[in-house]
Amino acid sequence: MDHQILIAVLLLSPLLGFLINGFRFRSQSYVIAGTVATLAVTVSFVCSILLFIELLALPAESRRITAHFFEWINLGDLNINAAFVVDQISSIMLLIITGVGALIHLFSIGYMHHDKGVTKYFSYLNFFVFNMLILVLGDSLVTMFVGWEGVGLCSYLLIGFWFSDSAKAAAGMKAFITNRVGDAAFLLGMFILFMTFGTLNFYELNALAPTTMEASWLGAVTLATLMLFIGATGKSAQIPLYVWLPDAMAGPTPVSALIHAATMVTAGVYMIIRLNPMFVAAPNTMMVIAIVGAATAVMAATIGVVQNDIKKVLAYSTVSQLGYMFLAVGVGAFGAGMMHLMTHAFFKALMFLGSGSVIHAMHEEQDIRKMGGLRKYLPVTHFTFILGWLAIIGFPFFSGFFSKDEILWQSFSSPRGHTLLWVAGALGAVLTAFYMTRLMALTFWGKSRVDKNIHPHESPWTMTVPLIILGILSVISGFIGVPHAIAEFMGHIPNYWQQWLAPVIRPLPIEELQSVTHTLSEEYMLMGISVFLAMCSAIFAYVVYTKKKHIAENTAQSLKPIYNLLDNKYYVDEIYFGAIINPLVKQSRNLWYYIDVNVIDRMTHVASDVATNGGKLVKTLQNGNMQQYAMYVSLGLIIVLSYVLMR
Repeated sequence: MDHQILIAVLLLSPLLGFLINGFRFRSQSYVIAGTVATLAVTVSFVCSILLFIELLALPAESRRITAHFFEWINLGDLNINAAFVVDQISSIMLLIITGVGALIHLFSIGYMHHDKGVTKYFSYLNFFVFNMLILVLGDSLVTMFVGWEGVGLCSYLLIGFWFSDSAKAAAGMKAFITNRVGDAAFLLGMFILFMTFGTLNFYELNALAPTTMEASWLGAVTLATLMLFIGATGKSAQIPLYVWLPDAMAGPTPVSALIHAATMVTAGVYMIIRLNPMFVAAPNTMMVIAIVGAATAVMAATIGVVQNDIKKVLAYSTVSQLGYMFLAVGVGAFGAGMMHLMTHAFFKALMFLGSGSVIHAMHEEQDIRKMGGLRKYLPVTHFTFILGWLAIIGFPFFSGFFSKDEILWQSFSSPRGHTLLWVAGALGAVLTAFYMTRLMALTFWGKSRVDKNIHPHESPWTMTVPLIILGILSVISGFIGVPHAIAEFMGHIPNYWQQWLAPVIRPLPIEELQSVTHTLSEEYMLMGISVFLAMCSAIFAYVVYTKKKHIAENTAQSLKPIYNLLDNKYYVDEIYFGAIINPLVKQSRNLWYYIDVNVIDRMTHVASDVATNGGKLVKTLQNGNMQQYAMYVSLGLIIVLSYVLMR
């Protein structure tokens, strides 16, 4: 099949699903709606596989498939085409978006069958996938930005899907507005790049990226990449714009799996990797990215320790894991960041869907303190959740182990890394092992605390099959990118991941790479330390929350100020409201009262009064009274004659 047709089918299939379900949005047939939506994304997945196979057949240095549909913008030096490209980076994203997306659509058939707006829900899901595909396939920043804004719109619609609940509607608006702040900076970054290089095409920008590192904070490349990174902090929920993602759990649980684990929240990481030569040329920007990523990983993990809503625990886990991805790209380990993007998509989608299965079984109950002992009622959900748990805590030879430990090693050994970055990453791993084991213990293990009126049951096959497939991927996906140190230990396993991405990843300058030397024994030692500490943390959490719960209760009491600080999420929302939002609202009201009411409204009132009274005056002159007309004529003659005589 022609490449252009294949890419067109890939893009248009979910759009067609959106239109079919959109026009019949009042229908309550969840089977038809779910089947249409799932097939639409499955068709895109098949196209993604075919395109990936086509790429494999091409030489490594020329793996690029393009489709140019029409000229979109032609204004002076700005030439933007409706063109899409499939290469090593976008092909990975295509497989994740469509593959995981199809499983989430299938899961949604069982999860959303009771909802009256199920057809509208599936139309939104398909529209989201369509926009995400535009985001990753676009060959320029402008085309990417169309998808960037499209997924922002869809996240607003899906997070606030149950908008009759004011809290859920507010969560949707919070996500939308927070992302607009980041998007304003993203646009500034685009303007700076265009003014500097005269193009916004990814390949042209990467070819024009300076080979000399820009030392100034005010340099064009540094400023542009900083602005783009601020946009990424909004889309990918990093400090300071992370606050929307935990509240985004207000939407249906499969939405969390699709938008906030496997696709949209990784868009910022994808954008940086796509423009990696530009970011390599801006070491100051990369330093900021690494610090923000490490800080976000630790901060979100500390909050996750005290969360009791099963989805909120996973939400803060997502923020933390995204921090690892930014830590990776910040130290120049773009391949490791992309690897963690993929493995995280599998195990986090698995756990979000697993939490949906638990919520479904518990009749919408989400408080893990009211669960316990669910493993005997939900055997498939429990087993697959264990696979996701082992992957995320970095248990040896599960997918998260390969990607997380490579990031930790690079944060230490890279010339743009630092020991403190490794310490922050290791601390985040220890905290992750603790709160994820706590989640497992309170949900599935120990004594049951389930209300007697609730009778938990395993989910239908439409929900368990996606869990099983994602569970398998959470186990095996890491083996395509086994780090060098582990590969040596396992018998020289080739790193297919690194080989695949090498042609599109610009390495750090050779003089930087030569400035640092590290031994294999150092890597083994640091890996052993991080794994040992994480496993000790997991064992401790298991003992505390299954056998000695009084330790947790006593600790919370003795450290109540710290517990309250974490429970209130460092009061960041309150600070934002007190320092930014409320003053803006107050000033807006003052502007409305003093400018709108007292100036603009009064001016319009005066103008209308003048027009009205003038009309009334003229009206008195045209009243049909002949005697009055004669008087006006006489007065006119007297005035004219007086004027003539006076001359």
